[in-house]
Amino acid sequence: MIGKFNLTPMLKPKSVAIIGASRNPEKVGNIILQNYVSAGYSGKLYPVNPNADEILGLKCYKTMQEIGEEVDLAVIAVPAPMVPMALEECGKSKSKSVIVISGGFSEIGETALQEQIKNMANKYNIPMLGPNCLGVVDTRSRTDTMFLPSFKITRPQVGFVSFVSQSGAVGSTVLDIIGGEGCGLSKFISYGNAAQLDEVDILEYLMNDDETKVIILYIEGIRRGKEFVELARKITKKKPVIVLKAGRTSAGQAAAISHTASLAGNYATQEAIFKQFGFTIAKDLSELVYYAKIFSSEIEPNGNRVAVITNGGGTGVITADAIGSSELLKMAEYSNQTKKTLRKAMPPLVNITNPLDLAGDADSKRYSDALNAVCSDPNVDMIIAIVLFQTPGADSTVTACVVHQKETVPKPIIAMSMGANYTQGQKVQMEAGGVPTYDSPAEAIASLEALFKYAEFKRKIKG
Repeated sequence: MIGKFNLTPMLKPKSVAIIGASRNPEKVGNIILQNYVSAGYSGKLYPVNPNADEILGLKCYKTMQEIGEEVDLAVIAVPAPMVPMALEECGKSKSKSVIVISGGFSEIGETALQEQIKNMANKYNIPMLGPNCLGVVDTRSRTDTMFLPSFKITRPQVGFVSFVSQSGAVGSTVLDIIGGEGCGLSKFISYGNAAQLDEVDILEYLMNDDETKVIILYIEGIRRGKEFVELARKITKKKPVIVLKAGRTSAGQAAAISHTASLAGNYATQEAIFKQFGFTIAKDLSELVYYAKIFSSEIEPNGNRVAVITNGGGTGVITADAIGSSELLKMAEYSNQTKKTLRKAMPPLVNITNPLDLAGDADSKRYSDALNAVCSDPNVDMIIAIVLFQTPGADSTVTACVVHQKETVPKPIIAMSMGANYTQGQKVQMEAGGVPTYDSPAEAIASLEALFKYAEFKRKIKG
């Protein structure tokens, strides 16, 4: 078991019961069941509804006891007043984990009802996620308890980033962005009101999960401050954690209470804890996503010297300005050997400087020659490859060149491309190939700063 609670039956269940499964395609219970069917889930599915014999071609059961075997995961999607009875059934039938999707608890003032289901979960020793949550997605086991249709939200491909979100709406939005950009996901856990399982339990599990290399976290309140601090002290020694803490202002704190009944707490104190223990702090959803992308590359820089390669001189200058304004990064100075290699490989119109402007007619060979030389330079720690796909020579072969370089060079390489349809398609291909790709110099530089800062934190704690 990893951590206090064993969440493996919840995330990798061999059998799933959906209490409140419905024949109505607009009902939550039907959508969840449909998502399991559509995802190709290979375990056993048990729709539970006393008023149906069959749903989506699957035999329907009147009660949990009628199933006749222990179920790894029971997903409860019935009105709030019916949840205690459903949870009692799960306990008596020895379900190994429960997710309560249903809302209508402490977030609307029904604290007694929430306390009742918490006590019941504890009585039967069942790990319980929720209530008022989306539940979980595990891309490897094809578990998906979200009551959001797959045609509305792009499910991400398999990866090593795990996302923990107190808010279902924030979680689904970020998932859609990650899926659309071609980034990979390991697990998504939406925990809502946290009647029993909270952010400490979930983070403790993910800290020791081999399928999780990067953790991103959206939280509105921290319920167990002391335990959170103790965990924070350990977790960033093993893997990066990117946190977006809502409720930083009095207005946000009031909204958090009405959303998930969370007490947001003193943000200045929490921010100090995050910084002390090496958390990467995001200020908004965009930062949450592009920090996740840079850390998913799993390559830490040895220093802060950045090389910029571009096929657009103006974009290179803007990027150099962004690096020059950074308090952490600086422009790399090429070695004499690199300058000689580049001069021999580049046409006369290319000035051998940083940024290295390959000119508007640059093709995959010119990018390849430039990347090979610059990436081999001991004076270069990180590389930004700017590819403006609007130019004649910039096409999918350049995309392949950047991806190949990332696979063969033990230095962080990121890409930056701006544009519409064709560009977006190439960006997805680079992301799928493991190259973090950004829309602007500000995003790219902020991401490299975060990566460098975490690498420095790791070096510091190692002595």
